[in-house]
Amino acid sequence: MGSSELTLAANRLHALDWCVIGSYLAIMLAVGWYFSRRTETTDDYLLGGRQMNPWAVGLSLFATLLSTLTYLSMPGEMIKHGPMVIAMIASFPLIAWVVGWYIIPRFMELPVTSAYEVLEKKLGLSVRMLGSGLFLSLRLMWMAVVVYATVDTVLIPMLGWDKSAAPYICAILGIITVIYTSMGGLRAVVYTDVVQTFILLGGAILTMATITYSLGGVEYWWPTEWASNWAPIQVWFSPTSPRTIAGAALSGFTWYVCTAGSDQMAVQRYLATRDVAAARKMYFVSLGVAIFSTTFLAILGLALHGYFTANPQMLGEGMSIQADADKLFPHYILVALPTGVSGLVVAGLLAAAMSSLSSGLNSSCSVVTVDFVDRFRQQAQESEKESVGMSQHISWMIGAVVIGLSLFAGTVEGNLLDVTYKVVNLFVAPLFVLFFLALYIPWSNSLGAWIGVTLSIAVAVMISFYQLFGMNIFWIMPGSLIVGVVAGTLASLIPLPQPRRLEAIESAE
Repeated sequence: MGSSELTLAANRLHALDWCVIGSYLAIMLAVGWYFSRRTETTDDYLLGGRQMNPWAVGLSLFATLLSTLTYLSMPGEMIKHGPMVIAMIASFPLIAWVVGWYIIPRFMELPVTSAYEVLEKKLGLSVRMLGSGLFLSLRLMWMAVVVYATVDTVLIPMLGWDKSAAPYICAILGIITVIYTSMGGLRAVVYTDVVQTFILLGGAILTMATITYSLGGVEYWWPTEWASNWAPIQVWFSPTSPRTIAGAALSGFTWYVCTAGSDQMAVQRYLATRDVAAARKMYFVSLGVAIFSTTFLAILGLALHGYFTANPQMLGEGMSIQADADKLFPHYILVALPTGVSGLVVAGLLAAAMSSLSSGLNSSCSVVTVDFVDRFRQQAQESEKESVGMSQHISWMIGAVVIGLSLFAGTVEGNLLDVTYKVVNLFVAPLFVLFFLALYIPWSNSLGAWIGVTLSIAVAVMISFYQLFGMNIFWIMPGSLIVGVVAGTLASLIPLPQPRRLEAIESAE
């Protein structure tokens, strides 16, 4: 295929593809409208009435955490660095045990809407505000990177448009997601996530099937030797080696446990179910689907590598398999998938972005509403309808902030996995430090919490941007978690001055 043919192939979404994409977007809006008619209270809007189906909520949590970043970076990581990326699933049984029996029951026994109410009960208002602020910073950056990655890596190349159009596409993607999220609340988010789960997994499966068919079988893309660019198999820890089995497992364990134990997006889904057993079942559903998707997307990277190795003429001008590993999946959609199938796989990429964005918007809305707005305003005379309306307006404001931040996400250097760890996951461990102290350290106090989280953030930044002690990005979360927990636990032993009690004052008089 010559360069002129590749130019034509670079924009080959046809009418049928656009019909498929348009149908997907229409279904999302229809679901939002449907549940908007069944949302009567803020508890319905933020927690789905606390009686939601654990299977649906589990799929929703999976779709939430599998953003476009993971959807594209997993095949790209396999292409660029090899199968070591799959090693993280070795920690999943331990994750299920820790989260299922030591984290979920702690939250389910508390009558809260925002996870950060837990912090105030033990560590005071300042720590609650700190936790809420860290969560909002974390998820606003995460949503911005998700929107940017979807537009820059997927939509702009597919449409053949100039990068100057990125702000407008970011705005359209954000507005559509905000509309159905703000209309139907958590119920709309959960059930659109269920639809999006099947679409995004279906898109990956279709891509794998077409590659296998075009090459003549699995054996034609399955590697027969270890590629020279792949990271060698190393079992034990190595702070300076970017990828080891133990390192990947530790990083995966840390991320899942920290997210499950401090992130409103996860806690909100526990609280949306009726009891501990349902919440635990929900989480196990999410982990099971995550194991399948992680393995399948990594193997899809092998298939894409095999396809473009066999057909180098299908690469775009200036592209290479190694340098553009993250872009091979969307590029294959354009140059090789049949009409109609391309539209479905693009819908899968959009689903990966929109499920994360909708969940982030809804959980951020619940934190802003409960931790900030409700705390500092008079609401005695406010009806449930007015409260729901306020939450909807907050969703729109958060959406506007995310769209604005997405314009700056491209300034971080590195591939999608690097960006995810350096920006998106920077505050994951520091936020969990607060909950670990509040839930598991009996003598913890606000001074210890502030010292612990400050040092945890400092370590995360030093590893992320300055390679502290030569450590690679996979040590950002484990390193910052260990330092934060140890520092916070020890600092809490420092006695705080106690205010004089009113009774003591009266007796003295």
